[in-house]
Amino acid sequence: MSAAHRRPGLSKPVVLEAAIDYVDRFGLTELSMRKLGAFLDVEGMALYRYVRSRDDLLDAVVDRLLDRLHADPDVLLRPEDDWRDFLRRVAGGVRRTALEHPQIFPLIATRHRAAPWIRPPLRSPRWIEGFLSALLSRGFSEDAAVHAYRAFGSFLVGHLLLEVGADGAGAADAPAGACRDVAPLDVSAYPVLARLADRLAAEDLGEEFERSLEDLLERLEGARTRAPGP
Repeated sequence: MSAAHRRPGLSKPVVLEAAIDYVDRFGLTELSMRKLGAFLDVEGMALYRYVRSRDDLLDAVVDRLLDRLHADPDVLLRPEDDWRDFLRRVAGGVRRTALEHPQIFPLIATRHRAAPWIRPPLRSPRWIEGFLSALLSRGFSEDAAVHAYRAFGSFLVGHLLLEVGADGAGAADAPAGACRDVAPLDVSAYPVLARLADRLAAEDLGEEFERSLEDLLERLEGARTRAPGP
């Protein structure tokens, strides 16, 4: 193992950062306690002082990335922000996380939740509390704030899973960097699809993300200003 991979001493933060680094490099399917131990130049059994199992490690990795996002000064609510600014910056932060860790983001989006009402990717109680409080302090009713949390989460998960999957990231059957030959799709039997195939292929996922986000914000403004029902 190279000196660049060695760690001065084990602790739970060291183990989690190493796990993030390992999955970024080699893919989620390659992660095991034994391999992570070798990556850290220790026996795999030494890691069980900090996590109970591989499943526990994966949960902790998700929490670690959400904690990083929560500490990002470019994301946190500022006094001068209106709610649209706040949601734009949160969306940008989540997208950066997804693109920096495309092998891990599917875990954030799909890992089992602590409660059925939690909506990924803002899936920690601290994030949910901050998100709802920010909207309530900026003119949202409680019902509108809950609707915004659900709609915002669904938007982020849908777009970002599509984006990180565009290059095969997060595939369950192949490690990071694995390639497979795919035969060209024959659409000659589908005349409309054949005519529009080039347009379907021409996409800028970043631009689509921004455009769809603005559409969502317009809808949430309608929910915010709508008079509450009887």
